[in-house]
Amino acid sequence: MKKKFCINLSTTQTILLSFLLAILFGSALLALPVSSADGIAVPYIDALFTATTSICVTGLVTVPTFSTWSFFGQIVILFLIQIGGLGVVTIMSGLMISLHRRIGIRDRMLIQDAFNLNTLSGMVKFIRKVIAGTFLIEGIGALLYMTVFIPEFGVKGVWISLFNAVSAFCNAGMDVISENSLYAYVHNPVINLVTILLIVFGGIGYIVWWDLVGALKNIRRQRLRCFTNLTFHSKIALSVTGILILAGTAAIFVFEYNNPLTIGSFSFIDKLQASLFQSVTTRTAGFATIPQEDLTNASAIASLLLMFIGGSPVGTAGGIKTVTFAVLITSAFATMKTHAEAELFHRTIPKHAVSKAVAVVSMAFIILFTATLLLSAVTDADALDIVYETVSAAATVGLTRSLTSELNLWGRIIIIITMYLGRVGPISLMIALNTKKETKNIIKNPTEDISVG
Repeated sequence: MKKKFCINLSTTQTILLSFLLAILFGSALLALPVSSADGIAVPYIDALFTATTSICVTGLVTVPTFSTWSFFGQIVILFLIQIGGLGVVTIMSGLMISLHRRIGIRDRMLIQDAFNLNTLSGMVKFIRKVIAGTFLIEGIGALLYMTVFIPEFGVKGVWISLFNAVSAFCNAGMDVISENSLYAYVHNPVINLVTILLIVFGGIGYIVWWDLVGALKNIRRQRLRCFTNLTFHSKIALSVTGILILAGTAAIFVFEYNNPLTIGSFSFIDKLQASLFQSVTTRTAGFATIPQEDLTNASAIASLLLMFIGGSPVGTAGGIKTVTFAVLITSAFATMKTHAEAELFHRTIPKHAVSKAVAVVSMAFIILFTATLLLSAVTDADALDIVYETVSAAATVGLTRSLTSELNLWGRIIIIITMYLGRVGPISLMIALNTKKETKNIIKNPTEDISVG
């Protein structure tokens, strides 16, 4: 009897491969003449770059989205953004549920790995809530956008509103309005507020959503304070998010206050509004209301830190994540204070969480250093512009100091790979590449002290 050829992939390898296949399929569609606004097929490298930035919900583009792609091409991009935001596994699981197909144990394990969950129970309900909640918030966002875009663009405003809502919620940062992102709406409170809320809702994480809903229900029933009812994870995610938004807003406001190229000529309220938007969009969203290349060096460096941290786990944002940052900082201070364990909100942070946080940040630094070094070797751009580009790509942000469109072939390939690694996550990549089965060591090597620091 002939043996059947079978490739056994781990759940992590399956997730990484699914993103890669989605990118290749999307790039093939975008490379078709029908996807181009002028009917002439765009170069494949631009189609591949656009598909990657869409699936990886990054937002860096080598060609203008609104003028390069036809309506069909824009639809393809929108679907890729939605798939990238929700995740390929979520989309496929949602289709299986809608077709009344059984979600097996392997499918549940895929969902668990995709969302970094700690349990296999309630997966079907979780997927339904994620998809329903996503479409609900995107729909509300689109309706609010229409109050501005329909009066300005007519019927076309409906499409612009829908595209922007999905892009903002998925933290993609792509739009079909103009080449200059949202520069024209820097003074518009509706566009600013709706975009900010969509970015925050998408980036805060689905786990926090349901935790907040449950806490609010308990308030009505038991009259307890909302924050005290939240889980440890949600308390950290919400607290760090709030601190970063406020700190980022204050930093941009101070550093750009007298900069005539950005907000120097704005009114006090508009300065606050633009500073708040910059603080939020750097958390992996990628929309811009002020030119990034005109920022002062201090603002650019502050933006780099915000981009590197990114949003919260189990959401649409990238970066090392707010909870990872909090765990790392808390652990560092605990060590400096000679405390045996790191604590937050009267809870002890597990050792494995600290170890994972160190691993995530270490791998992120390795990817960033390598990408920055390679990009520096193939382009003669300013060092700050290069670092801004690589951090933006690795953290799936999408902000650029006008460098993306100027990249040569090798530069574009480097950013494509960096965006992919940023989306799938450095730890997932290492796990996927590790083909050795885990074994328990019966004999342990001796321990010896070393000097650190």
